Amino acid sequence: MRNPRDLYEWERSGLAAIDAARDRYSAGLVLLYHFEGYIDAGETGDQIIERLLEGLPRQPVARFDVDRLIDYRARRPLLTFERNRWTAYDMPRLEVNLVRDATATPFLLLSGPEPDVEWERFTAAVIQIVERLGVRLSVNFHGIPMGVPHSRPVGITPHGNRADLVPGHGVVFEQAQVPGSAESLVEFRLTEAGHDVLGVAAHVPHYVARSPYPDAALTALEAITAATGLVLPGIAQGLRTAAQRTQSEIERQISEGNDELVSLVRGLENQYDAVAGAESRGNLVAEPSQLPSAEEIGQEFERFLAEREGETG
Repeated sequence: MRNPRDLYEWERSGLAAIDAARDRYSAGLVLLYHFEGYIDAGETGDQIIERLLEGLPRQPVARFDVDRLIDYRARRPLLTFERNRWTAYDMPRLEVNLVRDATATPFLLLSGPEPDVEWERFTAAVIQIVERLGVRLSVNFHGIPMGVPHSRPVGITPHGNRADLVPGHGVVFEQAQVPGSAESLVEFRLTEAGHDVLGVAAHVPHYVARSPYPDAALTALEAITAATGLVLPGIAQGLRTAAQRTQSEIERQISEGNDELVSLVRGLENQYDAVAGAESRGNLVAEPSQLPSAEEIGQEFERFLAEREGETG
């Protein structure tokens, strides 16, 4: 493998700010990370990233060489044309930012397009950054399409070697094979290297998985703040307001929809309530037919990913 250090450059002012922050926060910083382009049902992770970048002060710390990592013909960046010339280029950015929460507590945010190539080298570079910046916990987050109704609370599947930071969530399945991602590989390699990692996967109703679903983003954000101690009330309130609007719109569309759609939602509600009731009785295993199989989950991932690739190809 070529030197991972060649994939990124430090921003000196940002690095100095990190070193100053580490003097005050000796326990280490939290790193949140999410990449565009993979399975993210309901745009769960994308919504969180967008609101963090737009709503909080930030400072670049490290930038990756996107020319080496991104296939522009697969995901073409936008250029703006006015009258008779090109006037702007929307350059992709894959970078680490220093961000501060509502109490001015610093944390790190790694975001941008998912690398198309050199995943192992990119992952090794992320590990270098984690070790150089003294990260105590890395957290990733996204949405997964599931057979659940929008009218019930959003479930989550915590994973990683610090899934204990999000207690009270049972194991949905024992094993499944799904298409890989750079985000998941980073989690895998960080764990192998002995670093603490938490993943938060929000369960998004499959019939709204291709549209923004703020309920899932809000639930994922609440799990993240509970596990990390970060204080992000403004971000949460914005998602809560958006979730109320989205729920109203979904209900309106269902009320105007056909009987097949109504039947689908009612069936999912009955299934959800049956599983919840069995769980409260300590008898979840007694009704295994209510849970999606590992094969069904893998197929749902593949369908969702194929649809996204078809839209962007």
